Amino acid sequence: MHILNYLLAFFMALPWCSAGDGKNIIIGAERTKEYFPLIEGKRVALVANQTSRIGNIHLVDFLLSNDGCEARIMKVFSPEHGFRGDMDAGAIVKSSIDDKTGLPIISLYGSHKKPTMEDFRDLDILIFDLQDVGTRFYTYISTLHYVMEACAEHGVPLIILDRPNPNGNYVDGPVLDPEFRSFVGMHPVPVVHGMTIGEYARMIKGEGWL
Repeated sequence: MHILNYLLAFFMALPWCSAGDGKNIIIGAERTKEYFPLIEGKRVALVANQTSRIGNIHLVDFLLSNDGCEARIMKVFSPEHGFRGDMDAGAIVKSSIDDKTGLPIISLYGSHKKPTMEDFRDLDILIFDLQDVGTRFYTYISTLHYVMEACAEHGVPLIILDRPNPNGNYVDGPVLDPEFRSFVGMHPVPVVHGMTIGEYARMIKGEGWL
């Protein structure tokens, strides 16, 4: 199946929403009734870091301890700054084992930016949950690109749990010249693009950038 056709069938961005009072925000990770049925009985990995939280609980811990989640959490893929967010910008992030959960942590920064067939060998589905700030040079949207591409190539469904963009009320700055494409700027978008990471994923797919 063509890569974009596969994503049309198996890519889902679960948006955040308002509780209706204009004050409370329900993030994608909290909408468990929507995505728990999709991961029931599945071998699951997450793309996550310290921002992947439901209230004060990390999403990984929440899924591991929740009786309503009938899924096997197999591993975590971590972006720049690492799973716990304690690595400096540009610092080498190595794969490791998480001390708290015992899960393998696969780094997606450095020489290994894109998941491989071996990374996906024991997985049925992938969940992506990172808080982005809506700027082109933050590498979480670059990691998003490579994860989407790998999921499509290896036939692994992808769920994106969306979060609000704190800079989503405006768009500003020059559009990237594709000649200068790099991991800190992969797509022809303004410096401040105005989208949530879920909306950005839909654009990556819709514009055929994979």
